[in-house]
Amino acid sequence: MSEPFDIVIFGGAGDLAFRKILPALYRAFREDKLPQGSRIVPCCRNPKDVGSYHQQALAGLQTHLSGAEYDQDVALDFGTCIMPMEVDISAPGTHWTELAALINSEAERVRVYYLAIPPTIFGACCQRLNESGLISPQSRVVVEKPLGYDAASAQAINDEIAQYFDESAIYRIDHYLGKETVQNLMALRFTNVIFEHLWDAKSIDHVQISISETVGLEGRAGFYNEAGALRDMVQNHLLQLLCLVAMESPHKMRANSIRAEKVKVLEALRPMSGGDVAANTVRGQYVAGNQDGKLVAGYLEELEQAGSHTETFVALRAYIDNWRWARVPFYLRTGKRMKQRSAEIVIQYKCVSHRVYGAEAGPLTPNRLIIRLQPDESIQLVMMSKDLNTLDMELQPATLNLNFSESASRVKSDAYKRLILDVVAANHSLFIHRDEVEHAWAWIDPIIEAWQAADQSPHLYRAGTWGPPESDELLAEDGFRWYNSGEHQ
Repeated sequence: MSEPFDIVIFGGAGDLAFRKILPALYRAFREDKLPQGSRIVPCCRNPKDVGSYHQQALAGLQTHLSGAEYDQDVALDFGTCIMPMEVDISAPGTHWTELAALINSEAERVRVYYLAIPPTIFGACCQRLNESGLISPQSRVVVEKPLGYDAASAQAINDEIAQYFDESAIYRIDHYLGKETVQNLMALRFTNVIFEHLWDAKSIDHVQISISETVGLEGRAGFYNEAGALRDMVQNHLLQLLCLVAMESPHKMRANSIRAEKVKVLEALRPMSGGDVAANTVRGQYVAGNQDGKLVAGYLEELEQAGSHTETFVALRAYIDNWRWARVPFYLRTGKRMKQRSAEIVIQYKCVSHRVYGAEAGPLTPNRLIIRLQPDESIQLVMMSKDLNTLDMELQPATLNLNFSESASRVKSDAYKRLILDVVAANHSLFIHRDEVEHAWAWIDPIIEAWQAADQSPHLYRAGTWGPPESDELLAEDGFRWYNSGEHQ
């Protein structure tokens, strides 16, 4: 990538900009992947933010980059690319004219409009861009989740954006898809015959996909109480990861081919409604507890609103009704105020069909493939081996470990950096198509409707634990248990 580009960040003074977008662009700059002359234009509603923006940006970089990454001289050079402007999405006028004058001064450039703003004003922002003459053939728009609260609202938001941007210019970002380990999951599957031949119901017992967070509301109380964990995490992150695990091999690693295979998985998800929802889902809400040695407040205390039934934890048992995955349960789990922060995919293989060693050799542990997305990115394969510390034939599980923080130390993995550069390069392969959004909501909406009809309070769990006991019971019904990162299994 050698041609300079412009990236305009609406919501430029918000948390996402300082925590994720600017650090990602800094990393690209430091690695010489931000072409000289590129412009970063954060748009701020408050003129005070414009005046102090460079100081805020430097402070944000110091906070959100590691000590080894942050370099004061590099940060100051990077700051010369940043050109903050006052722009109010709700008000047309002079500021939009000034933005247009700046961006249109380099009319042939790729221009990326990053909407780090609430989805309710995506349409208004796109309308202002159109009215101000800011949409060129080289324009792309990036939108963050959540895209609506149900199928109808998601369709309405997509329709608004589509009035001004073609689908080929719309990039729905899910940062989990930009993680290096997720990319390696596809490489693992589709370039290694030993895995691809063992990637179906004949060999795999069940699959677990978990994203656990240790944080609480983090200032998102208003949004989160309306959304809950199912809308906030399952509808996008978890279902996207499920698609990558379960999809058939695409013809080529191209956006259209990958999207077609992911949509097939979403179409094959067994629908749930009524009694099926009660039998296959668990809702939870955290109460006060001990986390990392500190007493933390419960959800209702943080929310400062009694009686909310919003779930902060979800566990589901799902089935994909096709030839590859028939009768293989997929367990999805996510929650706030959990014991550890982690994101993992666990492929649990079946036991060997015949035991050749006697009981004196010890128990047999089924093979397990663990794909860890955070906090450290790694792929582990658990397999049985002889204990070399004894002359007796004793078996024990051994782990083959590919740790990317050790093996790829020269390049800092950053999902946002990869995805932003992919937008500039017009590479859609790691972004979500409108069809995927609609199919995901079609599966999620009946679950929400069944919960609302039942009008039951979520199960309670202590902050600093792995969720409510009912979640463990969901797996115990099938003879399984959750893989909890860092614990002996």
